[in-house]
Amino acid sequence: MQQPIAILDSGVGGLTVAKEIMRQLPQEKIVYFGDTARTPYGTRTAEEVVQFTREIVEYLIQYDPKMIVIACNTATAFAIEDIKKQVNVPVVGVIHPGARAAIGRTNTGIIGVIGTDGTIKSGAYELALKQLNPQIHVVSRACPTFVPLVERGNFRSEETFDTVSAALGSLRDFPMDCMILGCTHYPFLAETIGEVMGPEVVLISSAEETAREISTILYEQDKLSNVEITPIHQFFCSGHPAMFRIIAKQWLGKQIELTPVVWQVSQIG
Repeated sequence: MQQPIAILDSGVGGLTVAKEIMRQLPQEKIVYFGDTARTPYGTRTAEEVVQFTREIVEYLIQYDPKMIVIACNTATAFAIEDIKKQVNVPVVGVIHPGARAAIGRTNTGIIGVIGTDGTIKSGAYELALKQLNPQIHVVSRACPTFVPLVERGNFRSEETFDTVSAALGSLRDFPMDCMILGCTHYPFLAETIGEVMGPEVVLISSAEETAREISTILYEQDKLSNVEITPIHQFFCSGHPAMFRIIAKQWLGKQIELTPVVWQVSQIG
């Protein structure tokens, strides 16, 4: 049987990573878990985030994944080292790939980072960026109002613009030339964020770089799928499935139309 790539997130945000994996690695089977019953993780304690992540990984292990992708920045910041000790397959997070992408794009050396309270307080992005280039100046901002918008499917509205503008307006005073969307939910709001920040600020989503890292690791371990049949992806959520399914179909678009999908609800959470 084809071993899947397991992806977990606090909700729908990890679909941004799933979409990029489906685009770059179309032969790979995906098992996705969105913890929609307990989202957002950004306001949770580190202990809660670690516990929730452990529970989801224990659930996903039954599908015999060849890799686990923690597609939640908060869970990456708090739980990735714990999960690496828990399993015997590669574990990939989204923080270091996003940091590498930003280092490659900045010319001014001033990089903005927006994320949940938990991710920003952890300092994980600043650490990752300064490990790559100690001269980088990081401007961070927690945006706790963004995830609830995305989980409701409210990507473009007057409320969305007002919320994003209130959170990010003052960041325009800094001469940054790129901004890391340090939460996988935030690409859903990229159009509005771009309007608020202006065209001179490049928005960095870690999804594309994370998918590249996944591809590299699987290639080096000779675990890339060579199965010619179309994979059947499985999507699980812990909360009510209706909105999750609507957002997933809307975001994944053509990618999800190309492959069969199984939608299920888990008892976790």
